[in-house]
Amino acid sequence: MTHPPKSSTAPPGSGMPTMPAVPPQPGRPVPPPPPGPTAAVSAPVSARRTAFAEGAERLREAATTEPGRLRIIGALVALLVVAFGSVTAWQMTDRASAADQVLNRSQPLSSDAADIYRSLADANTAAASGYLAGPQEKPEMRQRYEHDIDTAADKLVRAASNSDPGSDSAKTIADLNKLLPQYKGLIETARANNRQGYPVGSAYLRAANEQMQQQMLPKAENLYQKENERLSSDYADAKSFPWAAVGLGLLALGGLAWAQHRNYLRTNRVLNHGLVTASAASVVVLLWLVVGHTVARAGLSDSYDHGVRSLNVLHDARIASLTARSDENLSLIRRGADTEKVGDKPVDAYAVGYDRQIGALATSLTKAGGLADDSAGKEPVQDANSFMKAWKDRHVVAQGLNDKGEYQQARDKVIGVGKDPTSVCFDNVDAALEKALKHEQIEFQQAAGDGKDALTGLPYGAAVLAVLGAAGAVLGIGRRLSEYR
Repeated sequence: MTHPPKSSTAPPGSGMPTMPAVPPQPGRPVPPPPPGPTAAVSAPVSARRTAFAEGAERLREAATTEPGRLRIIGALVALLVVAFGSVTAWQMTDRASAADQVLNRSQPLSSDAADIYRSLADANTAAASGYLAGPQEKPEMRQRYEHDIDTAADKLVRAASNSDPGSDSAKTIADLNKLLPQYKGLIETARANNRQGYPVGSAYLRAANEQMQQQMLPKAENLYQKENERLSSDYADAKSFPWAAVGLGLLALGGLAWAQHRNYLRTNRVLNHGLVTASAASVVVLLWLVVGHTVARAGLSDSYDHGVRSLNVLHDARIASLTARSDENLSLIRRGADTEKVGDKPVDAYAVGYDRQIGALATSLTKAGGLADDSAGKEPVQDANSFMKAWKDRHVVAQGLNDKGEYQQARDKVIGVGKDPTSVCFDNVDAALEKALKHEQIEFQQAAGDGKDALTGLPYGAAVLAVLGAAGAVLGIGRRLSEYR
C-alpha cells in the first residue's frame, strides 16, 4: 500500500499556489542561566487593593451622582451637629463642675484656712491677756483661748480630709498638728508658773509666742495661700470661654445654611423641614451656650469682686487686729526685755510691732470700705474703723503710763480693769470685722450660686438638642433621596 508524500503543497485540483517550505532560521543565542540554585520565576501578580482604597473609590464613584452627593452631605452635616453638641456638653460639664468647686469646696476651704490662722492668732492673744491678768484671769478669757484651740484643731482635721495626699497642703497641716500640742504645753506651763508668782512663766510665754509667730502662723499663712491658689484655679476653669464649642456651633450652622442653599438652587424649594429643624436646634444650643456662660461668668466675677476680694481683705484686717493686741499685751509682759533698733535707738520690739500692725489694720479697713458695695457691708467696716481710732488713743495713754514706770495702771488700762480700757476697743473691732465677714460670705454665696445655676441643665440640653438636630438633618436629606427612587 502506498501513501502520498507529506509536503506543504496543496492537493491537486485545489487551485491554490504552492508555498515553498521555509527552513529554520538561526536565532540569537540564549545566555546560560546564572550559577547557583535555580529560582522559580513566577508571573507578576497585581497588588491587592486595601479596604480603604476600595472605600475611597466607591466614595468617588458615589460623588459623581446626585444621590451619592446627598448622602455625603447628610452624613457631614449630621456629624457637625453631633460634634457641636458633644463638645458643648463636655465643656459646660467641666465649667459647671469648676463653679461647683468654687461654691462648695475651694472657697469654704480657703475660709477654713483663714479661720485656722485667725484662731491660732486669737488663741495667742487670749493666752497673753490671761497671763497679763495673773491670778485675776477672767473665765471668759480662758474660755476664749480654749475655744480658739478647739476651732483650730477642728479646722485642721477638715482641711486634712480635703487635701490631696502628699501635697504641700497636707504636709503643712501635718506640721501644724504636731506643733499645736507643743504650743499648748508651753502655755499651760507659763500659766502654772504665773499663778504661783514665778517670773519664769514669762519665759515660757515668750517661747510659746515665738513658736506661734515664727513657725505656726507662717505655716497657717502658707496653707491659706495654697487654698487661695486652688480657688483662683477653679475660678479660671469656670470662667474660661468655650471657644471650641462656639467654633463648632458656627461651623455647624454654616454647613446647614450651605446645604439648604444648595437644596434651593437645585429644587427651587425654599425650606427643607429636616434641615430647618436641625438649624433651629443648633441655634438654640448656641444661644443657650453663649448666654448661659455669659450670665455664669458675670455671677462668678461678681462673687470674686464683691465676695472673695472683700473676704481676703477682711481676713487680713482681723489678723492685723489680733497681732496688734498680742503685741500690746506682750509689751507689758516682757517690760522692754525684747528690743529692736529704730534708726540708732533701741526700742521695745512689741511696741514697734503694735504700731506696725495697727497701720496694717487701718490700710485693710480702707480697702474693705472701698470694696463694700452696699450699706450692710460698709457699716461694720466703718464701725471697726471708729473703734480702731479709739483703741489707738487709749493705747497711747497706756503706753505712756508704762514708759513712766506705772506698770499696774498701764496693765489695768490694757486688760480692762481701769476706765476706758483698750480691751473693749479690741473686742469691738473684732466683733465688727466678724459681722462684715458674715455679710460678705453671704454675698459670695449668692453671687456664686447664681453663676452656677446659670449652667444648670446646659450640658444635658445641648446633648438632647444635638441628637434632635442630627436626626432632622438626616431626615431632611432622606426626603430628597426618596425623590430619586
